[in-house]
Amino acid sequence: MAKPANAPRLVGKLEVATEFGNFLGDTRIRLLEAIVEHGSISEAARHVPISYKAAWDAVDAMNNLAQHALVARTTGGRKGGGTQLTEYGKRVIAMYRAVEKENQLALDRLSQQLGGEAGNVRQFQQLLRRMNLRTSARNQFACTITGMHEGEIDYEIRMRVDAATELVAVITQDSAEQLELAIGTEVFALAKASAVVLMTEPGPHTHVHNRLWGTVSRVHDAQVSAEVVVDLDSGKTVTAIIEHENFIKLGIEIGKSVCAVIKPSNIILSVIG
Repeated sequence: MAKPANAPRLVGKLEVATEFGNFLGDTRIRLLEAIVEHGSISEAARHVPISYKAAWDAVDAMNNLAQHALVARTTGGRKGGGTQLTEYGKRVIAMYRAVEKENQLALDRLSQQLGGEAGNVRQFQQLLRRMNLRTSARNQFACTITGMHEGEIDYEIRMRVDAATELVAVITQDSAEQLELAIGTEVFALAKASAVVLMTEPGPHTHVHNRLWGTVSRVHDAQVSAEVVVDLDSGKTVTAIIEHENFIKLGIEIGKSVCAVIKPSNIILSVIG
């Protein structure tokens, strides 16, 4: 018997997510595809459509969490440069679209197994939504633990983000045991933008750990505070929110070399599973 035209059906949009929110989804994939087509963030954002700032935030998040950068900036040229996908980014798109197709086929089969009843389908959709956790932390880094030093009441955790970047976090012994941390464990390091301190020159009283030098790539200054995005040499980014007065005092502007400092106690660790 043919299925009624209005029979309930699970229609899925594939998302690759962690505890920290959506890493890859339909909107971000369409953004990457638009970058390929148009060669600039502004044009890609307009065609998705999303705001210019949201597009850059998405690119920063993907580059920070991925093993390799998906998007690269280019400089020079008649129009002053642009944005393009790396070969890794192109492979990610191709894999996403292939998995998306298989995912929909699987959902079609599942819908049939649920009997096509609207109540069953809605309950399953609700379960999936509740399993999607998010975070407000702007700075998210995928890391591998390279060292652990046990103190009297806490652990100092050393993590490798990439060949050029290392982070150190200080967490309680209970937290380290609960997360089952060990050398080689993959973890996610989170830091709120408001916890990032910016310097324009080395400071003798600043903690020796988590001093990330880079170049200011974007700024949004308001009356009370300013948002500053810093590009690291590795292709990762760090976002800081600082007081407007400090923003003026430091002379922050695009292209300026700055150091983003994060206290080890301000880094939150999480693991998958």
